Amino acid sequence: MSRMLFVNLPIKDLDATKKFFGDLGFEFNATFSDDSCAAMVINESTSVMLLVESRFRDFIEGDICDTSKAVEALLCISADSREEVDALVDKALATGGSAWGKLQDEGFMYGRAFRDLDGHVWEVMWMDPAAVPA
Repeated sequence: MSRMLFVNLPIKDLDATKKFFGDLGFEFNATFSDDSCAAMVINESTSVMLLVESRFRDFIEGDICDTSKAVEALLCISADSREEVDALVDKALATGGSAWGKLQDEGFMYGRAFRDLDGHVWEVMWMDPAAVPA
């Protein structure tokens, strides 16, 4: 069975968020986007639904996590090389994101992380499967 994954995240400013992730090279599926959300495509089976807070509240009970005080999730996306990890995180930092966590370098695995405009943590990780220790 092949499953799809839809991650839903609350955001404050749809236009700024679309620009931020668009500048990082992500595309959006217009069919599932409107003035209250954007469907950011990770791959054909994975999308991140970026929902303005008022729309996000339609789907939850309780409150939205305050990302200035807590981390609600670690979102990790893969990269094809160490250089791509650095390029993506450096671009995120240059376009309004902020640094988060420490560099992870295990030789066969390399990663860095950033917070997006709403404080969600995104890890970017490269791994050489052939070099993973047994």
